[in-house]
Amino acid sequence: MSTPFPFTAVVGQDDLRLALLLNAVSPAVGGVLVRGEKGTAKSTAVRALSALMPGVDVVAGCRFSCDPAGPDPACPDGPHEPGAFETRPARMVELPVGASEDRLVGALDIERALAEGVKAFEPGLLADAHRGILYVDEVNLLHDHLVDLLLDAAAMGASYVEREGVSVRHAARFLLVGTMNPEEGELRPQLLDRFGLTVEVAASREPDQRVEVVRRRLAYDDDPTGFAARWADEESAVRARIVAARQLLPSVRLGDPALRQIAATCAAFEVDGMRADIVMARTATALAAWAGRTEVLAEDVRQAALLALPHRRRRNPFDAPGLDEDKLDETLEEFGGSDEGSSEEGPSDDDPDGDPDPDGPGGGGQPPQDGPDGDSPAGDVPAQGEPSDDGRAPAAQGAGEQSPVRAAEPFRTKVLSVPGLGEGAAGRRSRARTEHGRTTGSRRPRGALTKLHLAATVQAAAPHQRARGRSGRGLVVRRDDLRQATREGREGNLVLFVVDASGSMAARQRMSAVKGAVLSLLLDAYQRRDKVGLVTFRGSSADVALPPTSSVDAAAARLESLPTGGRTPLAAGLLRAHDVLRVERLRDAARRPLVVVVTDGRATGGLEPVALAERAARLFAADSVASVVVDCEAGPVRLGLAGRLAGELGGTAVTLDELRADAIAGLVRDVQGTSRRAA
Repeated sequence: MSTPFPFTAVVGQDDLRLALLLNAVSPAVGGVLVRGEKGTAKSTAVRALSALMPGVDVVAGCRFSCDPAGPDPACPDGPHEPGAFETRPARMVELPVGASEDRLVGALDIERALAEGVKAFEPGLLADAHRGILYVDEVNLLHDHLVDLLLDAAAMGASYVEREGVSVRHAARFLLVGTMNPEEGELRPQLLDRFGLTVEVAASREPDQRVEVVRRRLAYDDDPTGFAARWADEESAVRARIVAARQLLPSVRLGDPALRQIAATCAAFEVDGMRADIVMARTATALAAWAGRTEVLAEDVRQAALLALPHRRRRNPFDAPGLDEDKLDETLEEFGGSDEGSSEEGPSDDDPDGDPDPDGPGGGGQPPQDGPDGDSPAGDVPAQGEPSDDGRAPAAQGAGEQSPVRAAEPFRTKVLSVPGLGEGAAGRRSRARTEHGRTTGSRRPRGALTKLHLAATVQAAAPHQRARGRSGRGLVVRRDDLRQATREGREGNLVLFVVDASGSMAARQRMSAVKGAVLSLLLDAYQRRDKVGLVTFRGSSADVALPPTSSVDAAAARLESLPTGGRTPLAAGLLRAHDVLRVERLRDAARRPLVVVVTDGRATGGLEPVALAERAARLFAADSVASVVVDCEAGPVRLGLAGRLAGELGGTAVTLDELRADAIAGLVRDVQGTSRRAA
């Protein structure tokens, strides 16, 4: 787009615009992560920011944007002679989600390096973004190996390219700006912490504001140049204010009272490490400079906390982002020492922090009824008002289902994987052929050579040395001799949960444990970069509670509100899951599925429910779909139905206890303890 949408013409989104402007004033703040639903001007505002950034002085002819006042002594285009420089606009470099490693860090011509001894290096996006903006749209969908490279560059301020003994290093200090839709999955905590600030954006619910958004967008689409000209004065005013704030920034005083408030706030909200304190200090200083002041006030500290802390408080993908503003105000008041500079905003009535029920998981406040249910094993009793699996009327609620039960505390699960060798998206679950990992062999390169297998290349070239007139100076290598290394790593899978929500599963204690187990598997799927889906079955049908997605927190939310009760249409659940896999295979054929069926194995309702369930299970076995049955049967009398179902699926069965990663270690401890007591 040749004429970007003017930054000052963006309607609303005050927090987003402020966070971007603070980074323009002080790039040391560390960038911004913009989270929000689609269609909320995230990308539009970020792309418009580059037009407001002051120009950059660079060494003339340097491909790595060296500062003429202090050029990089290790610049690949150096050494630079003092004097010649040029001023160019600040760059905004966009990193596509599907970019290759060579596109990001640069491409080293290994063929020329080996054959001619020439170090030929083509700079990548990190070099282009030096002293500018690196923008990643849908940053949460970025591949792991690219995330690792970004983390390294952000931490060291430099990019390193090393291959087969040939090394190139160049400076890479950039303003990292990312946008994401949380429904598509969360970021790795390491990358999340690298963003200085974060903002949540949402479309306005005010009709007048929405009308103005549409009006401006249509005007811009009709005449981008004319629309930008109408906002030129406002753009110039903001640009001048950024320049003035940058000049004022070194004079801003961050006093001990403000520093004490910053430290107390970070401690009160239990953020990890010290990066939050440093980012808050830089943000509060930039806020004061933006306001034209030379002293940081409590209102600056408060605003800095709202921008710098929410994403650093997440311990796992199920934690709600945000801050308890009442707690924030209490902390600032306690450590403020005076009323000077106190925030004019009152505390929010909302609690975005989403604090959990202090009663803890699995509470629910309702004791189970006395007396066993007709379809439940001995000792496993349903909660008040739930129907039994044999269709009897519920005792109290009469709605055919039990109110949702809180999940038990999640735990670390044993690794479930798909057998064989896949070629899916990079992840951490099953074995796969990948661009990264341990070298397992070699092949002729298809296209550009990226990972040289040196031994195989030498072995291919060695028999031809006499014919090539080899002298004593070394090995003569031709293009046909080059061999690409093949590597084995790990892939992410589609983990499809098929959860039995029938009456036989609805005993409160058991359902709490089941939800805790599924929550644990969801957390494991998040850590291993899987996609997840959720199919539930109860009554007379099965539902796709969540289509396959990268958002495990969305799956956790659906699981939390899962109702239970009624008969067990096991066949319907399996058939619905099989249909989900069929559709997903068309969308992403390389991602292999892992089906996790959570049930006690019972099948009731309809004609021949057991036979139908067995036939449905054999469909998965025929397609060689990897499957695991989590056996939820409880009580002293076990029918072994889940194990029988696993056999029909061609998979394995594990109990809830066996699902724990520490189950074997616990068994060893028990055996050792028994041996010691016997001795």
